[in-house]
Amino acid sequence: MQSSTKRLLVLCVIGALIASYFVFDLGHFFSLEYFKESKERFIELYNQHTFTFIAVYFCIYVAVTALALPAATIISLAGGAMFGLVTGVIVVSFASSIGAAVAFVISRYVLRDWVQDRFGDKLAKVNEGIEKEGAFYLFTLRLIPIFPFFVINTVIALTPMRLRTFYWVSQLGMFPATVVYINAGKELGQLESLSGLLSPSLILSFAVIGVFPLVMKKLLSLYKSKRRADGKV
Repeated sequence: MQSSTKRLLVLCVIGALIASYFVFDLGHFFSLEYFKESKERFIELYNQHTFTFIAVYFCIYVAVTALALPAATIISLAGGAMFGLVTGVIVVSFASSIGAAVAFVISRYVLRDWVQDRFGDKLAKVNEGIEKEGAFYLFTLRLIPIFPFFVINTVIALTPMRLRTFYWVSQLGMFPATVVYINAGKELGQLESLSGLLSPSLILSFAVIGVFPLVMKKLLSLYKSKRRADGKV
């Protein structure tokens, strides 16, 4: 089978999967309301079939990330609620990084022309950043969501960066935000009533989500200023 035919086949499969998500309203199953209704059943399944449940959750997370479906935030919160902090962080950290790597591969070898047309203006800026700062530029993008993650996954794929570098930098850069979201999900999972929404721990968790990008931006700005002062940039 010729490469162009393979590429077209992959594009058709990807398009069908994304279309199915919207046509069949699969987003309903990734809503906070659905999770709240089904939480007890999910936790029971998790307790009875722990490894199978985690494997299914992991695969779903990878697929959602790879296809850039608007469900990663809810799935992350649900992971924290069901798995707790430690297990949730481990599972989501690897699932999100592997999903990003799959999106990277798809963009580099299948969607190159479409990405070039759609994100050409961003690609020029990203290329400039990677040329100046290398992997640290990707690390910065992961810590501070200047662009949505699916844009980062697709655009970085068209740069000279190697997949291995993309993977470990992404996993490291996304880790702090993963901890924040999983912890928030853990707090949500412990709610017994609506009054729990006003608990200090839950308020703090969501406050961290809002403040985290600002703090990271400030710290990275200070770091870059220090590097310039030391003559390293």
